[in-house]
Amino acid sequence: FVLIVALISLSFGGAVGLMFLMLGCALPQYNQYWPLFVLFFYILSPIPYCIARRLVDDTDATSNACKELAIFLTTGIVVSAFGLPIVFARAELIYWGACALVLTGNTVIFATILGFFLVFGSNDDFSWQQW
Repeated sequence: FVLIVALISLSFGGAVGLMFLMLGCALPQYNQYWPLFVLFFYILSPIPYCIARRLVDDTDATSNACKELAIFLTTGIVVSAFGLPIVFARAELIYWGACALVLTGNTVIFATILGFFLVFGSNDDFSWQQW
């Protein structure tokens, strides 16, 4: 039952985040689709951590350079996703209202991605590694 609730919550979070992104692009007063470039960051953000989890043995309790590099790269990708709409708004490619909607969508989407790794990241019966 908990897994079903988690899946529904994650899918709802993803839908709400993408709705904010689309509102920032498609509302008639904004009508600029430059913010859709943040979709690349949504795709790229989990990749370093997924690769590091495959390469690293989690049996030791000490920190691992590979995992820390993956977290550093993921942090850079997430910060870039928040910075890109701000740069677009400063360059007057998009309006500041669209920037606010895209930043709200970024917050919801990255919280959903984090929630996915918290729910499915453990090595139990419902692990994403089995997919």
